[in-house]
Amino acid sequence: VQEEKIFAGKVLRLHVCTMEGAEWLEEVPEDTTVEKLKERCLKHCVPGSLEDPKTVTHHKLIHATSEKVLTDTKTVLEENIQDRDVLLLIKKRAPPPLPKMADVSAEEKRKQEQKAPDKDAILKATANLPSRNVDRTVAHHNMRDFQTELRKILVSLIEVAQKLLALNPDAVELFKKANAMLDEDEEDRVDEIALRQLTEMGFPESRAVKALRLNHMSVTQAMEWLIEHADDPTVDAPLPGQTPSEGTAEAGASSAEVTAGPSSEAGGEEAKDELTEIFKKIRRKREFRPDPRAVIALMEMGFDEKEVVDALRVNNNQQNAACEWLLGDRKPSPEDLDKGIDTNSPLFQAILENPVVQLGLTNPKTLLAFEDMLENPLNSTQWMNDPETGPVMLQISRIFQTLNRT
Repeated sequence: VQEEKIFAGKVLRLHVCTMEGAEWLEEVPEDTTVEKLKERCLKHCVPGSLEDPKTVTHHKLIHATSEKVLTDTKTVLEENIQDRDVLLLIKKRAPPPLPKMADVSAEEKRKQEQKAPDKDAILKATANLPSRNVDRTVAHHNMRDFQTELRKILVSLIEVAQKLLALNPDAVELFKKANAMLDEDEEDRVDEIALRQLTEMGFPESRAVKALRLNHMSVTQAMEWLIEHADDPTVDAPLPGQTPSEGTAEAGASSAEVTAGPSSEAGGEEAKDELTEIFKKIRRKREFRPDPRAVIALMEMGFDEKEVVDALRVNNNQQNAACEWLLGDRKPSPEDLDKGIDTNSPLFQAILENPVVQLGLTNPKTLLAFEDMLENPLNSTQWMNDPETGPVMLQISRIFQTLNRT
């Protein structure tokens, strides 16, 4: 027996097919390279094709089951081909011809023709057109003007609502209940389960609380923040814009005074004073809360913390708009936000004459909504969808839009 017969690899019987429908059986040792197998297949289906050496490289073998293109330099064994497997012999697609220089120039010319005109081209083409008295600045800032005007409207409506509600004998009790609802506000709460997960990982509780507040109670993002700022010397500093502890104590003292309430012998003046204290406490709870991430980002640019908080307050916590405000003329100013609308203006008179608004001003929830939107404009969507306050806000918006068009 010849030596090569003893050590020869296992012979595999492979079914080979072509795209033209030819099919035959090839018997090859498992140590045969894919390139050699491809040559045998080409000899079988395309006689005389091997005279051109490029013929082998212009074809490929594909394993039918796995749809894998077989590598020429690997053996049948290395490609994990089994006995009775089916292979497909196909010709490779020819690469697309390179475009001629004339075609490239024509394509570039076509692109230039389809390119949108720039500002200079527009001005040149429209130079002879008659001018129109269109205030583009007003049109561009229409939405922002509405937000600014809405704030003034809310400031004045809050004053009206407070006067109306002070006449209600049940106003104190109503606002005590509303005040209790505000105490359940979840914005200042920290998710206990999320906090426990972070502390069990070894992070300090105070640091974990800060990370959760910065990352909207997301454990994953908070953990990434904690790892990223582990060596930061300011990692344990309180969040910018947070009220100090004495503010909490003051609120607590005020709460105690309010909770005590008037004695049974107290008259209307005491009840009115108590209602005033409740209004003050509600406003303290509804103070503007700047976005901590935006505060940190803007302070890193070199702006003072107070300036940053003012900028975010003026621009509804929008970081980019706040940055433009800080770099620009800083109008409107923070002081302008506390100014109400002219009570003799047609707009305010139209709002007060609306029956839906009149009815809403006698509802304590409407006053709470106004206070909330005044200090946290991003919550306006919540109040617009509320069945009690939504109709009032809708009427205010409609009246403003109607008078703004005239």
